[in-house]
Amino acid sequence: MALLLSVLAVGTVLGGLPWLAARVRRRGIGGEVLGPFEEMWHPAAVRARQEIDVQVELRVPAPSPGDPPADPRP
Repeated sequence: MALLLSVLAVGTVLGGLPWLAARVRRRGIGGEVLGPFEEMWHPAAVRARQEIDVQVELRVPAPSPGDPPADPRP
């Protein structure tokens, strides 16, 4: 019985990891959790993450009155 419960517990954890990974990727909440470890083992990734955070916070300036409408196509 104990062996069955152990196998079931390990299977549940291993089965839940892909779901958790997909949720973290979709919501973008993994950076805060892994930040300290990433800073210790991969400092270049930390600098890249900081640059991405700065770019996310930047906003496009509002057009001045009288400017022509912006082209929505890229």
